[in-house]
Amino acid sequence: MSFESFLDSSSISSSRPFVFDDDVLAGHAFDQREPGPDQRWSTWPAASPTERGPLPHPSWLETSAAAFDTELGIVKTGKEADVFLIERAIPDQAGCLLAAKRYRGVETSDFHRSGQYEEGRRLRRSRDVRAVEKKSAYGRSVSAGHWAGSEFAALCAAYEAGIPVPYPVQVSGTEVLLEFIGQGRQAAPRLAQTRLRGPELADPFDQVRALLIAFARAGLAHGDLSAYNLLLHQGRVVVIDLPQIVDLAANPAGADFLHRDVLNVCTWFQRRGLEVDAEEVFADVIAQLW
Repeated sequence: MSFESFLDSSSISSSRPFVFDDDVLAGHAFDQREPGPDQRWSTWPAASPTERGPLPHPSWLETSAAAFDTELGIVKTGKEADVFLIERAIPDQAGCLLAAKRYRGVETSDFHRSGQYEEGRRLRRSRDVRAVEKKSAYGRSVSAGHWAGSEFAALCAAYEAGIPVPYPVQVSGTEVLLEFIGQGRQAAPRLAQTRLRGPELADPFDQVRALLIAFARAGLAHGDLSAYNLLLHQGRVVVIDLPQIVDLAANPAGADFLHRDVLNVCTWFQRRGLEVDAEEVFADVIAQLW
C-alpha cells in the first residue's frame, strides 16, 4: 500500500473482538477469562484491512481473537506522543511484544513545523481543517488521529520499499502499533545513546547512507532524521519516528528536507570522530531521484 493511497482510505474501528458462529465453535473448548487490569482484548480482529500492516503478516505476530493486549509500562515519553510496551498473547501462551505509540492532541504536542511537512498531503475535509485551526476538542482528536494515520501510512510505504523500519502492525484512532525493537523487554538504544566512536561507526554509517538512498529511491525523505531516531539493534540500524515523512515530488521543499536529513546525520558522525563528507553523500542520494 502506498503512502498516499492509505491516506485516501477510510478507517472504521471497534474495540470489540469478533463473535464467531456457533457452528465454528462447536466441539472446541475456549478460555472463558476476561481481560484484567491493564489488559484489553486484542484490537487486531476489529481492524479493517487498511488499518493493518503490509502482507504477508510476519509469523511472529499474534492475530488470534482470543489474545489479550497487556500493558507492560512506558518505553518513551515524547513531545507529540508516548510509546508503551504491550504484550499481545493468548492467556498462558507465548505471544509477541509490540510498541504502542499514542499521539496526544495539539494542546500537549509540538508540531510547530507541521505546515511545511504537510505540503502535498493536507486534510481532505474542510470541517476537519477548521476544527484543527480552532484547536477545538474535535480538532485536537482530528490532529492526533491524522498524525497517527500519517505515520502508519509512512511506515507501510517505507517497509514495502525495503527501508529498515519496525513492522507497522496496525493503526487504531490515535494509536499506532509497531514491532518492538529490542532485547527482551529492553528497547534497543538510539544511535546517539551508544558509546561508539571513530572507526566503530563505519558500519552504522554505511547502513544510514543506504537507508537515505532507499528513502530517495522511494521518492521520500524522512524529514527529521537524526541519531535520536535511529536505533541500533544487534548491529542493525532501524529508523523510527516517521509522521513527518516528506514526498519529494509533491512537497516543494522536499530537496531541502532531504539535504537537512543528510547534513544532520553526517554532522553527528563527524562529531563522533568518523570522517564523512555530507555534500558527497547528498549528491549520491539526490542522484537516486533521476
